[in-house]
Amino acid sequence: MDKTPAALPRTVGFWGTALFPVNGMIGAGIFAMPAILVAAVGNFAPWMMLLGAILIAPLAFVFAMLATRFDTHGGPVLYAHAAFGSFFGFQSGWMRYASAVVAVAANTHVAIAYLAVLFPVLEDPTLRSLAVIGFIAFMTLINLVGMRASVNVLGAMTAVKLLPLVALVIFGLFTRDPSVGFSLPQFGQFESVVLLTFYAYMAFENANFPAGELRNPRRTIPLALLTTIAAVALFYMLVIWAYLAIAPQAGEGESALAAAANVVAGQAGVIVISIAAAFSIGANILNGGIVVPRMTFGMAEQGTLPRIFAHVSSRFQTPDVSVLFYGGAAIVFSLWAGFAALAVASTLSRLVMYLLCSLALPVLQNRDEAKASWWHLPLAIIAAISTLWVASHASAEAFQMLGLIFAVGTGLYFIAARQKAGE
Repeated sequence: MDKTPAALPRTVGFWGTALFPVNGMIGAGIFAMPAILVAAVGNFAPWMMLLGAILIAPLAFVFAMLATRFDTHGGPVLYAHAAFGSFFGFQSGWMRYASAVVAVAANTHVAIAYLAVLFPVLEDPTLRSLAVIGFIAFMTLINLVGMRASVNVLGAMTAVKLLPLVALVIFGLFTRDPSVGFSLPQFGQFESVVLLTFYAYMAFENANFPAGELRNPRRTIPLALLTTIAAVALFYMLVIWAYLAIAPQAGEGESALAAAANVVAGQAGVIVISIAAAFSIGANILNGGIVVPRMTFGMAEQGTLPRIFAHVSSRFQTPDVSVLFYGGAAIVFSLWAGFAALAVASTLSRLVMYLLCSLALPVLQNRDEAKASWWHLPLAIIAAISTLWVASHASAEAFQMLGLIFAVGTGLYFIAARQKAGE
């Protein structure tokens, strides 16, 4: 078997690239966020989303600048590897991978729960488990048959999930009283949800993983990152304003937008929003299945995972082993009743990756003969500090699970290193 991995074709332009961060940031959260924020901070809720975008902006800048230095698969794996060596590069990728697999397992259960509203037969535990397996398997097969096909399906699912929300925004802001006022919250109320607004923008970095299949990635990725964060922030604000205008007391849980739609269009509105929620979560899952296997492909190219993960399907021109392994791991976690605790640690795992990348930018720029602009270093420092601040709010249980994830990853790293030494 040829040990040199085949190159993957560059088929994705700017709009396809933009789908990756959009579907990373807009998943299940947009259907629950309006009620949570309104309950906490009242009519200041839309502005909380703007503050969240400002909080994540230094990290987005770091990833945009790092993307200008690389044009191959791996994203955070490449960045940490180049700055700190293969072990930290592996850990950056492994932490992000563990977070993504657990998120797929958890989110698929949520998607099936939404569908159970329309198809009560899915309330049966056995049928629900089979539906979860089938859902993940279907998304995996889409990813397997080609990047272009995956992006096309992702684009269609994005339209299905956004159009009902756009309709809700238009109705709320143009047919109801949009004058919802403005009042500053108390500090305790603000602090209770500021982290939630940060989490809403996590996965903005999805565009960085498949750089090897993007056209002109050193320009496309930075442009996609910065424009999509701004667009998603505005969209979140508009949805919350519409919710305030239509029915701020209609619901207080995850079905808040469905309750608002019920006020607007009755049961038909509930059905439409439920379908949109299922498609939103489905697009989020498909999106992860596209980008994350490209990271393990890049790790195998670097030799920090077994070379088999860099195998490319001769028929579909996709990293088939990485795609199938990702889907299979998600199915296993979806059947593990005890994975909820690991899901708590998934966000903390991702923060480790954010921290390593924030530190990598000044290290790499310091090695350049041509020095970077003076303001790059302060922004990288702000990104690192904000990441540590967010991590400081995690529970002791989350840190324990993070330690377990680190230990497992370290074992895999040294197994791969031994295999590489024996080649």
